[in-house]
Amino acid sequence: MRPAGPDDAAALAALHAAAFPPTEAWGPDAMALMLGMPGAFGLWEPGAGLVLARAVADEAEILTLAVAPARRRQGSGAELLAGAMQGAILRGAAAMFLEVAEGNAAALALYRAAGFAEVGRRRRYYADGADALVLRRDLSPS
Repeated sequence: MRPAGPDDAAALAALHAAAFPPTEAWGPDAMALMLGMPGAFGLWEPGAGLVLARAVADEAEILTLAVAPARRRQGSGAELLAGAMQGAILRGAAAMFLEVAEGNAAALALYRAAGFAEVGRRRRYYADGADALVLRRDLSPS
């Protein structure tokens, strides 16, 4: 894994497009914008996956996590998530949040295995009308 920066935006967008339906994929401009936000950071493994996150004060959030279809169920998602949590801890975060579609069983399994628990719901959050579950996990520097 390596750090992701705005110069990687085109490659990150291509990877995101491979992992998400066309209506949900982020383009290069969106990737660069996200990475340019205060507290934002990213990690990626070319051809495997990416995670973008942001840490502000003592909270962090996963902005997106994408794993290439050919690399799913091989531990890439867990490695990216662990890297994001470690990055958040190094930036002073004590908790991490994320949103996930309630019907995304694979992502929910990944997040629950990493200790995330549901703390809220955003009704009709996604373009297709699906609810988003808000998940949270305490972070510790151990």
